[in-house]
Amino acid sequence: MFKGDLTVAAAYLTPAGGAVVTSVSPVGLADRAANEVSFTTSLGFPKKLERILHNPRVSLAYHTREHGFATHSHYVLAQGRAAVDLQPSAQRLAELMDASELFLGRTKRGGVWDWLLREYHQNRVFVDVHPDRIAVWPDLSASGPATVTGAPWPRHPAEQEPPKNGTTPRVPVAKLARQIAALPHRLLAYQGADGHPVILPVTVTGHDETGLRLAASSELLPPGGRRAGFLAHGFQPQCVGVSMRTVTGWLTVEDGRALYAPHTSTGMTAPPNRLVTTVANGLLAKQGLRRAQRNGTTARLHDLAARHRAQGSERQPTAFEDAPAQSTRPQR
Repeated sequence: MFKGDLTVAAAYLTPAGGAVVTSVSPVGLADRAANEVSFTTSLGFPKKLERILHNPRVSLAYHTREHGFATHSHYVLAQGRAAVDLQPSAQRLAELMDASELFLGRTKRGGVWDWLLREYHQNRVFVDVHPDRIAVWPDLSASGPATVTGAPWPRHPAEQEPPKNGTTPRVPVAKLARQIAALPHRLLAYQGADGHPVILPVTVTGHDETGLRLAASSELLPPGGRRAGFLAHGFQPQCVGVSMRTVTGWLTVEDGRALYAPHTSTGMTAPPNRLVTTVANGLLAKQGLRRAQRNGTTARLHDLAARHRAQGSERQPTAFEDAPAQSTRPQR
């Protein structure tokens, strides 16, 4: 169930009570015995890591099947608490490289490539999520009743206070609609009643100057208004040609009708060429690490991680350990 998708959605919370949802490639990192599902990121994205360290409630949505190895058709949402491993062992990094080759293709090696990809491979940060709850829907639309293991599914969260700057769109809606038109996967994320992010698949049914009109499972759309994150993304085999747009904004649900007013929008598109993508990843990792060391981000993250470890975290092992296992069919 957790080892087959090439790309999944990860959501974390903001200090204002919103949610940010982005796509990650977990390359099958899951350990049932340790009650752990994982993904990696880079020091080049410090805001994500800082927010997870401040509030470790994180969710992962297994919502894609193409180009991976999963044989089931379920939509799976894992909600739990994250631990950030800023200094993974050499053994863990080696195991990551082995795992990634199955999903992303063989790693380029040799003098120049070893230098170019050194930071990309050796300065990875692991985010290990220990699920408190796992919800499984029978299809990728997340419609109908879910099978829930671990903590019971909570009621809808209460409405949130609107932001001081208002709830109307702050970026051009028509432009955003054009930017996401070719991206097949669309998801919405918000803070649930128990503090965990909820990620649900949505369909964009239209738009006007007030926002994007969304359709989704009525059981997962919370009535009222709240901060919410939106993700549209697409990818090709081995994560070549990745395209992603991450949005934050205000969600209003009335009588089952959802309107999403975008406030911020950022995106990236990688060329559908593995050689170009590999070179870009190496250069960006070098640049990101140097910037993080220069501006004090590295030291700040290590301090946050130390405080997080000192505070400790509760472990609730039943969700992952009780979840049904699903077969995957890895192939090279």
